[in-house]
Amino acid sequence: MSDLKGENLKVVVLVSGGGTNLQAVIDGIENGTIRNTKITGVISNNRNAFALERARKHGISAVCISPKDFVDREDFHQKLYEQIVLMEPDLIVTSGFLVKVPDVVLAKYEGKIINIHPSLIPSFCGVGYYGLTVHEKALERGVKITGATVHFVDGGVDTGPIFLQKAVEVLPDDTPEILQKRVMEQAEWVILPQAIDMMATNRPFGTLRGFS
Repeated sequence: MSDLKGENLKVVVLVSGGGTNLQAVIDGIENGTIRNTKITGVISNNRNAFALERARKHGISAVCISPKDFVDREDFHQKLYEQIVLMEPDLIVTSGFLVKVPDVVLAKYEGKIINIHPSLIPSFCGVGYYGLTVHEKALERGVKITGATVHFVDGGVDTGPIFLQKAVEVLPDDTPEILQKRVMEQAEWVILPQAIDMMATNRPFGTLRGFS
């Protein structure tokens, strides 16, 4: 990627649910915490995802592409790819996107896809570890510190290179719901906007994996 200073980093967000991290990014762009950045589109595999409404409220193009609407997975992957290309992203952000990113997207945007995960990878990650399950497992294990991770997306599940992490204390009376909320507020909503801003402004680490 060429030097983006003075330009807007064009971001496409892939999401399946409520879109709280999407909202954190929207807020960061609007309040100037995330600089030189524009969200050009939001795509969800779930037509009922509140994230789509969040996007539309801020004048952002929001599209549902559901695998249920296609005869086979290959057709779904192709349509998802075509929609992403139409939105012309410099960076793709997956946030609670419960669909594996298709190989055709990984190939075109290698090193330009990041994900936010609600644990300190490599703990509590991989297949089946998403949403409240992550926090349930952390509490079952009895960890004293958890957190969130921004990592690059590769062909695995939560296996790509780590970009940013932030730790969050686990408290004695935590339930999965309470811990989930604290991790979002203290870590996810902090490091995802930070990561995007770093990439958009070419700050340290922003030159990693294609950002130069």
